[in-house]
Amino acid sequence: MKTFCSWSGGKDSTLALYHGLKKFKVDYLFTMLSEDGIHSRAHGLPKSILEKQANSIGIPLITKCSTWGEYEKNFLDFLEEYAKGGMGIFGDIDLQEHLDWVENVCNKKNVRVFEPLWRRNRREIVEEFLKLGFKAKIIAVKKDLNIEKYLGKDLSFDLISEFESIGIDACGENGEFHTFVYNGPIFKNPVDFEIGTCVEKSKNLVLEIK
Repeated sequence: MKTFCSWSGGKDSTLALYHGLKKFKVDYLFTMLSEDGIHSRAHGLPKSILEKQANSIGIPLITKCSTWGEYEKNFLDFLEEYAKGGMGIFGDIDLQEHLDWVENVCNKKNVRVFEPLWRRNRREIVEEFLKLGFKAKIIAVKKDLNIEKYLGKDLSFDLISEFESIGIDACGENGEFHTFVYNGPIFKNPVDFEIGTCVEKSKNLVLEIK
């Protein structure tokens, strides 16, 4: 039975993997890339950075390229090839439509679903992440929130409190911000990276990480 972790490179998938490794041997990290094969579909991290994360963690990274329209088909192709009859680890928290999609798609390939963060308190999830010693940077924020000053900052207890004081969810579960994890207890060594320029996307401002 093969086990994989759906990998964004951010805090939620990292914490989900941390809990998964306590229970299972994890064979792969899986990331869906945009159709150009350069950046992750969800968070916009370059494939080279995702590979550095995987190398430091010591788990092979599998990627596929996809448009949003072909996402489910390509995800099913991955399950068929690498995880049919196995298990997937996911970092969903409380968005029911995300869980429904995961369970529906995985069921088609007889893949069991492990969701260690599901229905946990959002603030407690981030606090656990930080208490465990993980390090993450804010790499994307919603354009319409005017919070670009937080780009490039490390996630911290003080930053969480500041976010909440201005109405930003502690986990960014409404898409307010995204993170890039570069060190922590499952990493053999810190990920080597540089921060580049800020790029404007359709809904987000994104820091280039290389």
